Amino acid sequence: MKKIILTGFTVASLLLVNACATNPVTGKKDIVLMSESQEIALGAQSDPAVLAQFGLYQDPKMQAFIQQKGQAMAAVSHRSNLEYEFKVVDSPVINAFALPGGYVYFTRGIMAHFNNEAQFAGVLGHEIGHITARHSVQQQTKSMLGQVGLIAGMIALPGLAQYGEAASQGLGLLFLKFGRDDERESDRLGVEYSSKIGYDASEMADFFQTLQRQQQASGSEGIPDMLSSHPNPGDRYETVHQLAAEWKQKLSLANPQVNRNNYLKMIDGIVYGEDPKQGFVENNVFYHPELKFSFPIPANWQHMNSPQQFQMAPQDGKAMMSLSLAPGETLEAAAQQMVQQYNLQVLESKNTTVNGLQAIAFIADQKPQEGQQQQQQQQPAIRLMTYLIKYGTNIYNIMGISTATNFNTYAPAFSNTMQNFAVLTAPDKLNRQPERVRIKTVGQGSTLAQILQNYNVPQQRREEMAILNGMQLSDRIEKGTLIKVVEK
Repeated sequence: MKKIILTGFTVASLLLVNACATNPVTGKKDIVLMSESQEIALGAQSDPAVLAQFGLYQDPKMQAFIQQKGQAMAAVSHRSNLEYEFKVVDSPVINAFALPGGYVYFTRGIMAHFNNEAQFAGVLGHEIGHITARHSVQQQTKSMLGQVGLIAGMIALPGLAQYGEAASQGLGLLFLKFGRDDERESDRLGVEYSSKIGYDASEMADFFQTLQRQQQASGSEGIPDMLSSHPNPGDRYETVHQLAAEWKQKLSLANPQVNRNNYLKMIDGIVYGEDPKQGFVENNVFYHPELKFSFPIPANWQHMNSPQQFQMAPQDGKAMMSLSLAPGETLEAAAQQMVQQYNLQVLESKNTTVNGLQAIAFIADQKPQEGQQQQQQQQPAIRLMTYLIKYGTNIYNIMGISTATNFNTYAPAFSNTMQNFAVLTAPDKLNRQPERVRIKTVGQGSTLAQILQNYNVPQQRREEMAILNGMQLSDRIEKGTLIKVVEK
């Protein structure tokens, strides 16, 4: 194994000598370990994983909008030769991100927080800028050169590694941290590209303020990398405004587009926050109305939901659980396939029932594969508890994983969750409806605070609605203005 790793590192070093490529934006030479064709292939291979993780947001007019604006902007970019794809994904998180090779994604969460087309266009240009300047390729190159040891460690956990935090490498490209210089360059490109298709790029700076207020209100979770821990928001705001003014003058944009009302009408009805039909957590219990099941989550464990699986982990990161669908027609077939796929050595196994549902439960260790015994001695042994539960036509796999050393500490939490998987029958959970953004026309001029009160917005949510609208509660809103409120 050491020989293989050293050989790989030597090859990478040799490639590095000839890995300089001209950056399409700057015209300077960059060190990258990826050709353009490899970059495009990487994006194409990773796109299905993104869609599996988040799902497409089912709104044809919104998907058509992002495609139309994205293609128009791509055509004026520094890499118009790429075949770009633009998609809105079904996530409440306020984020936008790009894959190498031309794949750009906006969450419905960020779409709900834009207040005009110009804000959207500025962020769209920012994300295209990461692609045209090859930022993610450069970051991936640094990651490849710096993580030889990490890759070696991951080999010890084939298959099971996908369930760990370190193993989100399939989606890791989406969330590579860009440095301040990269972010500034993408801001500059966002201003340039959005101005070239006729938008008022200064609106992007105003949206940064919305993001900053959202971050202060709820912490950094869910805030995109284009904001977090990068250029000072105040400096960034001023810089973008200055760049926008320069491009207005350069392009002679006498009346750049903002298109506030058109945008707000387009997002009328967009799902806001978690969508209950995809599953929701309430009082430390996960409910899935469509699949009609529930199970408890250990107290103080963090959780993440996606169309493919539901994951839970304690804050110390020393264990995790996941629920997903298991392949196989029978419980026995599902168990056998899992044992073979993950190279498991079963320590205990039993046929049982879970709240009236047939199940197989077992505890197993992952066996080192051939040639890995020496490395396995340096890696902690992995132990898991699994319940395979037959419910209707589906087999659900609830898996708890930790090191063998820590297993007994977390086994009670694993067992409690798995043994309390149950059929969901409570009408209030089965019929839970999502909140949606509704666009209202102000009937009488007043402060935003008073208008929200008139729309029966609870006092504790009025600041949230002010941020959603990109306004202050003290702002005076004129009659006929469109604003957002959130309703079920």
